[in-house]
Amino acid sequence: MCSQIFVKIELMPYADDFLVPKLAERTQQHALRKLYVPDSTLIDFCSNDYLGIATNRLLQNPAHVTSGSAGSRLLAGNTSFAVRLEQQIATFHQADAALLYNSGYDANVGLLSCVPQKQDAILYDSLSHASIRDGIKLSAAASYAFVHNSISSLAERLAQVQQSGVAQVFVVTESVFSMDGDIAPLREMVALCQQYQAHLIVDEAHATGIIGLRGEGLVQTEGLTANVFARIHTFGKACCCHGAVVLGSERLYSYLINFSRSIMYTTALPEHALYAIEQSYTLFPTMLQERSHTAALVQQFQQYEHCYEILVSNTPIQAVVIPGNSAVRAAAQQLASQGFDVRPVLYPTVPKGKERLRIILHSFNTMQQVLGLCQTLNDFKLLSMK
Repeated sequence: MCSQIFVKIELMPYADDFLVPKLAERTQQHALRKLYVPDSTLIDFCSNDYLGIATNRLLQNPAHVTSGSAGSRLLAGNTSFAVRLEQQIATFHQADAALLYNSGYDANVGLLSCVPQKQDAILYDSLSHASIRDGIKLSAAASYAFVHNSISSLAERLAQVQQSGVAQVFVVTESVFSMDGDIAPLREMVALCQQYQAHLIVDEAHATGIIGLRGEGLVQTEGLTANVFARIHTFGKACCCHGAVVLGSERLYSYLINFSRSIMYTTALPEHALYAIEQSYTLFPTMLQERSHTAALVQQFQQYEHCYEILVSNTPIQAVVIPGNSAVRAAAQQLASQGFDVRPVLYPTVPKGKERLRIILHSFNTMQQVLGLCQTLNDFKLLSMK
């Protein structure tokens, strides 16, 4: 039997002082982030588990499902299970094809970085998610923001890029916006895209499982599947599992597996992740009662007489605007002291002066809990005014 000798070596700290100024800047802004383990004793008003699939432990992997993956899908990582799952999801979403990605971030970056070319232009909603912005940055195409959910601003941008003589124009939006909870005017956007021969791309991350009778998303609910170039459905929100798909034509599917670097150069999702996605797609279309209850909570929250500014939202994402990083953090801490788990969203994630509490309403929250949350917020506002 071999004995092992461990020698303690005193290590000098690495000279990474060059990181200090940026961290100090965040500290000065009261915006330095840290990782916290959620307190399970608090009432959840912050997770993306809209339908309670994770909270109620509704996803269970059978013993035979493996955890490993053998490589990228273009090498040894593809399976008949993955291909079949893509076909099932495409059918559910009324699309010709669905391509699995490892995350919503990977899907947006993978799609937007490779489809628009140097001679093209991308127009994107000014409140688009960071993954959309990062994908656009990696693209060779010119890019321009339009005012959030503004049809007139989008029309102006479309006219400008058309006059500049670009080859293809891509318009990118979310269906449900992750920080404001509002919904894109998709019908009007489709009409404009048809007028200017632009290609619409819709990120359905926060609509999946929530919008529509079966949780199919806004594009299907509005009957616009034939008018959208690509849709991104991610599984890390209501589905409570890893992964995402890009929906589109068979030609787009072929293009992405040839040119999308975040699908070509990463290890494929393991079997247990695929099984969780399949289970979630079996579950959430049947959860009508959960969606109905959540909608009732949304209505109750919106109709409450709040002392703070509340953004208009008909989705589970509710924003309470409390300007200033210090102020919104203090509000979150007060809520936590009263048993409510709500997270502050700070500048620079949102514009200065628009810092907010991002409150998520779930199917497992009760009317009494929502009323208690609202009352606690109002009490804190009145206390801070003294």
